[in-house]
Amino acid sequence: MPENGVVSLIIKANEDESKPYFLILDEMNLSHVERYFADFLSVMESKDGKGFSLHSGSNSIGSNGGKIPASLPIPQNLFIIGTVNIDETTYMFSPKVLDRANVIEFRVSEEEMTSYLQATGKFDPDGLTGEGSKMAGDFLVLAKKESEISDSEKYSKILMSFFTELQKTGAEFGYRTASEIMRFIWAVKQINSEWIDEDIIDAAIMQKLLPKVHGSRRRLTPVLETLAKFCLAEELPSGLKMEDLLNPKENKMVPEIKIKYLLSHEKISRMYINLIHNGFTSYAEA
Repeated sequence: MPENGVVSLIIKANEDESKPYFLILDEMNLSHVERYFADFLSVMESKDGKGFSLHSGSNSIGSNGGKIPASLPIPQNLFIIGTVNIDETTYMFSPKVLDRANVIEFRVSEEEMTSYLQATGKFDPDGLTGEGSKMAGDFLVLAKKESEISDSEKYSKILMSFFTELQKTGAEFGYRTASEIMRFIWAVKQINSEWIDEDIIDAAIMQKLLPKVHGSRRRLTPVLETLAKFCLAEELPSGLKMEDLLNPKENKMVPEIKIKYLLSHEKISRMYINLIHNGFTSYAEA
């Protein structure tokens, strides 16, 4: 197996718990993530602290001359980030992977593209060296803390309303998703106490609920319409259907509706239109 630095990085992270270490997997879905990442997924679930079993001997020597232990635990200061591209050469993630990850979508707006094309300066990646280093200690302290939300009952009610309605369509989430959403809410409040509840829930929907939604038109139409309903700050006017709001017809006037989860509603609209036009939709393809 070629030396890719992963084992060395994990060894360093175990030896130095004073700062965070990041394992970055570029275009990680060029192959089935569930196959090559299976050991990581298993160790993440284990509570025995043994970690990876690397070889059966007492010690082994790597290609760089360093000693490789027989087993290697995943330390709390190791964080894994992966980039994903969606095209005909890539693979989708399974629920097992999505359950253990937060998905962040990056889209380029018209204003951002205009600004990029008009920029005259050349990007210098070396200028980023050291940026954010002063935040490393606080980041690690936050990551190791046990989450505890003082007003958890309020967020629990919101999550239960999602669960109850999604359960009717067979798209409810599980314990892990609920737990990670609550921890996400806690972490956001630690970082920025001024971030309003609507924006926090909006981000949680985008990162933890919508990525798992995919399927045919017959199955997903009620699911997406239910999720879209939760994004609204007011009831639909009499005579207006959710499909009219998500996929408005050219000749039909749709009144302006107040929306409290803007990012999620916009994403659901894209998924819904893709569903109507193609008979199938997913988070990645909308």
